[in-house]
Amino acid sequence: MLNKPFQVMCQFTDDAGRKTLADYVDVPNVYAAGRLDYDSEGLLILTNVGWLQHLIAEPRHKLPKTYLVQVERIPDANALQQLSNGVRLNDGMTKSAVVELMEPPNVWERVPPIRERKNVPTAWLRMTITEGRNRQVRRMTAAVGHPTLRLIRERIGGWSLGDLQPGEWQEVAVPKRRT
Repeated sequence: MLNKPFQVMCQFTDDAGRKTLADYVDVPNVYAAGRLDYDSEGLLILTNVGWLQHLIAEPRHKLPKTYLVQVERIPDANALQQLSNGVRLNDGMTKSAVVELMEPPNVWERVPPIRERKNVPTAWLRMTITEGRNRQVRRMTAAVGHPTLRLIRERIGGWSLGDLQPGEWQEVAVPKRRT
Protein backbone atom coordinates (compact mmCIF):
# COMPACT_ATOMS: atom_id res chain seq x y z
CA MET A 1 0.00 0.00 0.00
CA LEU A 2 1.34 3.41 -1.00
CA ASN A 3 0.03 6.86 -0.18
CA LYS A 4 0.57 8.35 -3.64
CA PRO A 5 1.48 12.02 -3.36
CA PHE A 6 -0.05 14.79 -5.46
CA GLN A 7 1.54 15.20 -8.91
CA VAL A 8 3.12 11.75 -9.10
CA MET A 9 2.60 9.57 -12.17
CA CYS A 10 0.90 6.27 -11.44
CA GLN A 11 3.65 4.33 -13.22
CA PHE A 12 7.33 3.59 -12.71
CA THR A 13 8.77 5.52 -15.68
CA ASP A 14 7.99 8.82 -17.37
CA ASP A 15 9.64 10.30 -20.44
CA ALA A 16 8.61 13.82 -19.40
CA GLY A 17 10.69 13.73 -16.20
CA ARG A 18 7.77 13.89 -13.79
CA LYS A 19 7.88 12.07 -10.45
CA THR A 20 6.80 8.43 -10.63
CA LEU A 21 6.16 5.53 -8.26
CA ALA A 22 9.86 4.64 -8.62
CA ASP A 23 10.68 7.79 -6.63
CA TYR A 24 8.90 6.25 -3.62
CA VAL A 25 8.88 2.46 -3.95
CA ASP A 26 12.04 0.44 -4.58
CA VAL A 27 10.42 -3.00 -4.67
CA PRO A 28 11.11 -4.75 -7.99
CA ASN A 29 8.42 -6.27 -10.21
CA VAL A 30 5.34 -4.69 -8.63
CA TYR A 31 2.70 -2.81 -10.58
CA ALA A 32 -0.15 -0.49 -9.72
CA ALA A 33 -3.45 -2.31 -9.35
CA GLY A 34 -5.68 0.35 -10.85
CA ARG A 35 -4.79 3.96 -11.36
CA LEU A 36 -4.89 7.24 -9.53
CA ASP A 37 -4.67 10.46 -11.56
CA TYR A 38 -1.54 12.61 -11.54
CA ASP A 39 -3.44 15.28 -9.61
CA SER A 40 -5.10 12.86 -7.16
CA GLU A 41 -3.64 11.56 -3.92
CA GLY A 42 -4.02 8.63 -1.61
CA LEU A 43 -4.21 4.87 -1.49
CA LEU A 44 -2.67 2.87 -4.29
CA ILE A 45 -2.15 -0.89 -4.14
CA LEU A 46 1.00 -2.23 -5.78
CA THR A 47 1.25 -5.96 -6.42
CA ASN A 48 2.96 -8.70 -8.37
CA VAL A 49 -0.03 -11.05 -7.96
CA GLY A 50 -2.02 -11.17 -11.21
CA TRP A 51 -5.40 -12.21 -9.84
CA LEU A 52 -5.22 -9.49 -7.16
CA GLN A 53 -4.38 -6.82 -9.72
CA HIS A 54 -7.34 -8.00 -11.80
CA LEU A 55 -9.69 -7.97 -8.77
CA ILE A 56 -8.77 -4.39 -7.90
CA ALA A 57 -8.56 -2.92 -11.41
CA GLU A 58 -11.50 -4.56 -13.19
CA PRO A 59 -14.77 -2.59 -12.77
CA ARG A 60 -16.90 -5.72 -13.14
CA HIS A 61 -15.73 -6.88 -9.68
CA LYS A 62 -17.37 -3.76 -8.19
CA LEU A 63 -14.72 -3.39 -5.50
CA PRO A 64 -15.77 -0.26 -3.56
CA LYS A 65 -13.36 2.66 -3.57
CA THR A 66 -13.84 5.52 -1.12
CA TYR A 67 -12.60 9.07 -1.68
CA LEU A 68 -12.35 12.25 0.36
CA VAL A 69 -13.39 14.98 -2.07
CA GLN A 70 -13.00 18.71 -1.55
CA VAL A 71 -15.41 20.58 -3.83
CA GLU A 72 -16.24 24.17 -4.67
CA ARG A 73 -19.25 25.52 -2.79
CA ILE A 74 -21.44 23.57 -0.39
CA PRO A 75 -23.61 20.98 -2.14
CA ASP A 76 -27.29 21.12 -1.28
CA ALA A 77 -29.52 18.08 -0.71
CA ASN A 78 -30.41 17.94 -4.42
CA ALA A 79 -26.75 17.77 -5.53
CA LEU A 80 -25.99 15.09 -2.93
CA GLN A 81 -29.03 13.08 -4.09
CA GLN A 82 -27.93 13.33 -7.72
CA LEU A 83 -24.47 12.02 -6.82
CA SER A 84 -26.03 9.22 -4.79
CA ASN A 85 -28.44 8.19 -7.55
CA GLY A 86 -25.85 8.35 -10.32
CA VAL A 87 -24.98 11.11 -12.75
CA ARG A 88 -25.28 11.22 -16.53
CA LEU A 89 -21.81 11.73 -18.01
CA ASN A 90 -20.78 11.84 -21.66
CA ASP A 91 -20.04 8.09 -21.49
CA GLY A 92 -23.37 7.20 -19.87
CA MET A 93 -25.03 7.06 -16.49
CA THR A 94 -22.85 6.25 -13.48
CA LYS A 95 -23.93 3.68 -10.94
CA SER A 96 -25.26 4.86 -7.62
CA ALA A 97 -22.71 6.04 -5.07
CA VAL A 98 -22.64 6.44 -1.31
CA VAL A 99 -22.15 10.16 -0.65
CA GLU A 100 -22.06 12.17 2.54
CA LEU A 101 -21.20 15.74 3.40
CA MET A 102 -18.50 15.69 6.08
CA GLU A 103 -16.43 17.93 8.30
CA PRO A 104 -12.99 18.74 6.85
CA PRO A 105 -10.84 15.65 7.41
CA ASN A 106 -7.58 15.66 9.32
CA VAL A 107 -5.27 15.21 6.33
CA TRP A 108 -1.81 16.43 5.38
CA GLU A 109 -1.28 19.79 3.68
CA ARG A 110 -1.08 19.52 -0.08
CA VAL A 111 1.95 21.02 -1.82
CA PRO A 112 1.11 23.16 -3.65
CA PRO A 113 -2.13 23.98 -1.84
CA ILE A 114 -5.48 24.09 -3.66
CA ARG A 115 -6.47 27.38 -5.21
CA GLU A 116 -8.38 29.50 -2.74
CA ARG A 117 -11.14 31.87 -3.79
CA LYS A 118 -12.12 34.22 -0.98
CA ASN A 119 -15.80 34.42 -1.96
CA VAL A 120 -16.26 30.74 -2.81
CA PRO A 121 -16.53 28.33 0.13
CA THR A 122 -15.47 24.70 -0.14
CA ALA A 123 -16.92 21.52 1.30
CA TRP A 124 -15.73 17.94 1.83
CA LEU A 125 -17.57 14.83 0.72
CA ARG A 126 -16.90 11.16 1.36
CA MET A 127 -17.82 9.26 -1.82
CA THR A 128 -17.79 5.51 -2.38
CA ILE A 129 -18.11 4.25 -5.94
CA THR A 130 -17.99 0.75 -7.42
CA GLU A 131 -16.96 1.73 -10.93
CA GLY A 132 -13.64 2.99 -12.15
CA ARG A 133 -14.27 5.26 -15.09
CA ASN A 134 -11.58 7.73 -16.08
CA ARG A 135 -11.67 10.69 -13.66
CA GLN A 136 -15.12 9.55 -12.57
CA VAL A 137 -15.42 11.31 -9.21
CA ARG A 138 -14.16 14.58 -10.69
CA ARG A 139 -16.61 14.35 -13.59
CA MET A 140 -19.51 13.46 -11.27
CA THR A 141 -18.98 16.42 -8.94
CA ALA A 142 -18.53 18.80 -11.89
CA ALA A 143 -21.76 17.49 -13.46
CA VAL A 144 -23.73 18.58 -10.38
CA GLY A 145 -22.06 22.01 -10.25
CA HIS A 146 -19.36 21.36 -7.65
CA PRO A 147 -15.93 20.96 -9.28
CA THR A 148 -13.40 18.87 -7.37
CA LEU A 149 -10.50 20.81 -5.89
CA ARG A 150 -8.79 17.94 -4.08
CA LEU A 151 -9.25 14.18 -4.29
CA ILE A 152 -7.80 11.66 -1.82
CA ARG A 153 -8.55 7.93 -2.09
CA GLU A 154 -8.83 6.59 1.43
CA ARG A 155 -10.04 3.02 0.86
CA ILE A 156 -10.03 0.23 -1.73
CA GLY A 157 -12.18 -2.72 -0.65
CA GLY A 158 -10.79 -3.80 2.73
CA TRP A 159 -7.54 -1.80 2.45
CA SER A 160 -7.42 1.58 4.13
CA LEU A 161 -4.90 4.42 3.96
CA GLY A 162 -4.69 4.57 7.74
CA ASP A 163 -1.80 6.72 8.99
CA LEU A 164 0.37 6.47 5.86
CA GLN A 165 1.73 9.88 4.94
CA PRO A 166 2.32 10.97 1.32
CA GLY A 167 5.13 8.92 -0.18
CA GLU A 168 5.06 6.29 2.59
CA TRP A 169 4.27 2.68 1.85
CA GLN A 170 3.87 -0.52 3.80
CA GLU A 171 3.81 -4.15 2.84
CA VAL A 172 0.60 -6.04 3.55
CA ALA A 173 -0.22 -9.72 3.25
CA VAL A 174 -2.00 -10.88 0.12
CA PRO A 175 -5.49 -12.10 1.01
CA LYS A 176 -6.58 -15.59 0.12
CA ARG A 177 -7.90 -15.80 -3.41
CA ARG A 178 -11.66 -15.58 -3.68
CA THR A 179 -13.11 -18.41 -5.71
